[in-house]
Amino acid sequence: MGDLFWNKVAGAVLAILLVVMGLREIGDIVFDVRPPETLGFPIDPALLEGPATAGVEEDAGPVDFGALLATASVDAGERVARRCVACHTFEQGGAHGTGPNMWGIMGRTVASISGFNYSSAMREYGADGTEWLYQNMYDYLAAPRRYVPGTSMAFAGLRSQDDRINLLAYMRQMASDPLPIPEPLPEEPELAVDPEEPAPVGTADAGYEGELVEGAGPLAQPGEDVVTEDENGEAPAEEADEGEDE
Repeated sequence: MGDLFWNKVAGAVLAILLVVMGLREIGDIVFDVRPPETLGFPIDPALLEGPATAGVEEDAGPVDFGALLATASVDAGERVARRCVACHTFEQGGAHGTGPNMWGIMGRTVASISGFNYSSAMREYGADGTEWLYQNMYDYLAAPRRYVPGTSMAFAGLRSQDDRINLLAYMRQMASDPLPIPEPLPEEPELAVDPEEPAPVGTADAGYEGELVEGAGPLAQPGEDVVTEDENGEAPAEEADEGEDE
C-alpha cells in the first residue's frame, strides 16, 4: 500500500466528519430548539421544608370526626394501610416490625406495648398516660416528625384528609372493642331575619333596582305617589288630566 492509499483513507475520514458536522449545523438551522421554561420536574415547595412539615394542610377549624367517620370508607382505609405494612402489622396477634403491631391502637395508651423498643420521644409523649384518640392520631398521621419531634417513624405523613380519615376508620375496626365515634359537631345557627321589621329610612326597597339621588327624599313605597316640592317649599297643585285613556 502506497502513500496514495492512505491519503484516500484520510480524505474519506475527513469527508465523513465534514458531512456529520454539516448535518448538525443544518439541523440547528431547520429545527428551532428552545430550552424549557422550567427545568426538571415540578417540586412541591413544602417538600423542601423536610418530611416534618411537607404536605400538611392548613388548619381550617375543628375536625368533625363524628360526621367524617360516619361516612368514611373502611375499605379505602385498608388500602391506605398497605403503605404501612413494611413497618406495621394490623391483625390481632401480629408480630412487631420496625413499628409496633397496630391492633387495638385506637384508645390505647401511647407507647404501652411491652417488649417493643419505642423511641425516647414517643415514650416521653405517652409518659402522662396520653391515649391515641381521633384528634391526636389524625394530627400525628399528617406529619409524625412534626407532631412528635424525635420519633423514629420515618414516614413523612398523609397529605390527604380523606386518607387520614379512612385510615382512622380502618384502625378503629382493627380492635376487639372499637373506640366509639363521637357525636357530630353542632351546626352553627343561622342569623334570623324578621320579615316584618321595617327597612331603615333612605334604603331602597328589595325590588327597587334604580339609583338613589341625593336630596330626593325617602323612596315611595309601591302603590304610592311621589310628592315633590317646588322651590318655595310648597307642593305643586294637581294638574288636570289631559284626556281619558283610550
